[in-house]
Amino acid sequence: MVGFWRATLLSLLVCASARAEVLHLATGDDYAPFTGKALVGQGMLTQVVRAALAEQGMAITLDWLPWNRGYLKARRGEYDATFPYVPSAEREADFLYSAPIYEADQFLYSRAGDAIELADLPAMAGRRLCYPLGWQAPEAIQQLIEQGVLRRHSPLGLKECARLLLLQRDDLFIADRHLGESALRSTGADAGAFRRSQAAFQHNTLHFIVSRQHPRAAELIERFDRGFAALKARGDYQRLIERYVE
Repeated sequence: MVGFWRATLLSLLVCASARAEVLHLATGDDYAPFTGKALVGQGMLTQVVRAALAEQGMAITLDWLPWNRGYLKARRGEYDATFPYVPSAEREADFLYSAPIYEADQFLYSRAGDAIELADLPAMAGRRLCYPLGWQAPEAIQQLIEQGVLRRHSPLGLKECARLLLLQRDDLFIADRHLGESALRSTGADAGAFRRSQAAFQHNTLHFIVSRQHPRAAELIERFDRGFAALKARGDYQRLIERYVE
């Protein structure tokens, strides 16, 4: 009988421990390809966050909230964490940041014989921009689309944009280094057939963040970083990123 109750108690403790390992997260919608309720896997970085935490034996629940509301609730400790956010002095006063989960420099990609820089675009009326369906263009680019300077064409994925450049059906596409170079490789063409702009729009890193008010803030960031490092070491992170150019 003692053995029975000991086993029962152990079972209850294990169950309680398992419940304690569920983290409650918030993020925002319509930030393709990074987060989005309608995206495959709810977005590229949603998958990264889920996989990194799973490496540490943690599952998640995920609430989709307006960005500012989710941020404020996470800051007050109503959620265990939120993502993805770029660093700022104001945020760093309130949150601990993970290692960068994505490097988000944006470049223009064009054909090798047609060098295009951001500063050139306002004078290039009628150029055809290839930007995948559902992806949000950077603000400066969106303004040029709305002004009619650029004509946007939206296939399903970035690989198609790279192929359309080769076929001269589109003139440029926009991507960071990871996504852009992976799309170019998918064409099988020589790398010299394409050109990446010399200047990026800006350099941003995206992060998983935990409020400094959270009693386990340092622990959660440390465990997340360990799980994320394991994904990168096995090549799982790069494979996940590359799936988003399909």
